[in-house]
Amino acid sequence: MTAVIYARYSSDNQREESIEGQIRECTAYAEKNGITVVRHYIDRAISAKTDNRPQFQQMIKDSERKLFDIVLVWKLDRFARNRYDSARYKTQLKKNGVKLMSATEIISDGPEGIILESVLEGYAEYYSADLSEKVVRGMTENALKGKYNGEAVPIGYVIDAEQRFQPDSLTATFVAEAFKRYNEGATMTEIRDWMNEHRVKNPRGGPMTYNTVQHMLNNRRYIGELKYRDILIADAIPPLVSAELFQEVQEKMAKNKKAPARRKAEDDYLLTTKLFCGHCGALMFGESGTSRTGDVHRYYKCAAAKKRKSCNKKTVRKQWLEDLVVNETIKLIQNDMVIDSLVAAVMELQNRESTSLPLYEKQLRETETGIQNMLNAIQAGILTSSTKERLEALEGQKKDLEAKIAEEKLAKPVMKEEFVRFWLLHFRKLDLSQKEQRQALVDTFINAIYLYDDKMLITFNYKEGTETISFGEATEAVAKEKSSDMDCLGAPQAKDPDFFQRERVRIFRFSVHCGRYRRLLPKFPLDSRALLLYTMIKFRTMSLQNR
Repeated sequence: MTAVIYARYSSDNQREESIEGQIRECTAYAEKNGITVVRHYIDRAISAKTDNRPQFQQMIKDSERKLFDIVLVWKLDRFARNRYDSARYKTQLKKNGVKLMSATEIISDGPEGIILESVLEGYAEYYSADLSEKVVRGMTENALKGKYNGEAVPIGYVIDAEQRFQPDSLTATFVAEAFKRYNEGATMTEIRDWMNEHRVKNPRGGPMTYNTVQHMLNNRRYIGELKYRDILIADAIPPLVSAELFQEVQEKMAKNKKAPARRKAEDDYLLTTKLFCGHCGALMFGESGTSRTGDVHRYYKCAAAKKRKSCNKKTVRKQWLEDLVVNETIKLIQNDMVIDSLVAAVMELQNRESTSLPLYEKQLRETETGIQNMLNAIQAGILTSSTKERLEALEGQKKDLEAKIAEEKLAKPVMKEEFVRFWLLHFRKLDLSQKEQRQALVDTFINAIYLYDDKMLITFNYKEGTETISFGEATEAVAKEKSSDMDCLGAPQAKDPDFFQRERVRIFRFSVHCGRYRRLLPKFPLDSRALLLYTMIKFRTMSLQNR
């Protein structure tokens, strides 16, 4: 029989040693009872009162694949601490042919075992509820006394030996000054930069961010209030700013929230981190400006040109450029030959990656054939000491191979061809008026875009990973590209001067290069565009299984 071990601890008081101890006792129990362990599922610092445990949910999901027979836990309270969850998930395991077993609680399969298991589950639920009640009661008392309850300490405070909040002599003045500056008209970005210049750290020890400043200016602890659950205690801790200043800051924040955003919305630009200047190789970023008539114009600009360096790359209108890239990408995936090629390449890559699994399965078939031959020999009356030893060896080998196969399948879920095709085809049905769906299309298929004044080079994902094709590689490709790559899938068949005339672009030659850099992949004959897609599909598959 095969088993998986589930281990868990729920608080900082239980560390890695607790996990190691649980696994050690479960492993010893498995060895003693002839059970083969194929995988460990471990949740750290997560309570069993909730079923929102990633590894627990992955284990339940994996049980559907019928690759193990037993879920082994140190105690039943590791599995669940309320009877509803316990019954629900045990039923699900039972439906999948999997049994829950405890390594330290001996429970029989008879009627008395059912009663004992119910008692143990009831006690675990009572213990959890009782402990929770005691913790809440203790933390409520702390809050009423103005004491620290274990949460992140706000900037400007320290905790003294009696677990009370005290002003921090190093940072309290910066907090008071930040409130004053914002009330006088400074932006949160300016306050963030000012605090970082003075090396003020956020509560987790990192640099200040826009969100950290916003949270600080909203934090009512700075006027002495302490809140726990539904209890609000005034004057519980030393205030750092006056109530009047705090209220004025809140009113100003509410007013500024309704005003037009002063920060550039970087996520409004579809090609951010993908678009590079064809002249110098620098990133191009989004900018906007307002005309005399009040119209807002958005465009992409070379970072080097922005800094007035040697590059003289012209700006390009945002909407026109993004529409052009999206339309060419859609044209690519509308081609059935492209989809067929990608599906075939993904499946071949998957087979190449899973080198151990086919080998184990082949060895298992050979072992089973050997066992059958030995049984045939025994039935024919050929029974010697060596025959018996050989049969036992083959039985042991079969058991080991079955465990390895189960472990391999659990570690590397196999994607079916239909799923890969479905995942690729769904891009054809995107609503391109939705920003999120346009972004998903670009993030999946586009590797990098190099923009010149008279041409543009789009490189589609061509190898596993997210490495961006370098400026040198792109320059070399453009130098070589006359018409040799124009026959690749997704390339326009001919120039369309009317289109570019409508867009008021003179002699703008658009070319799509499909990223077939064979010199980079001399030993990789597969259609190289599939490689990153393979990685992304695998990631999506694992994400779906973890839900």
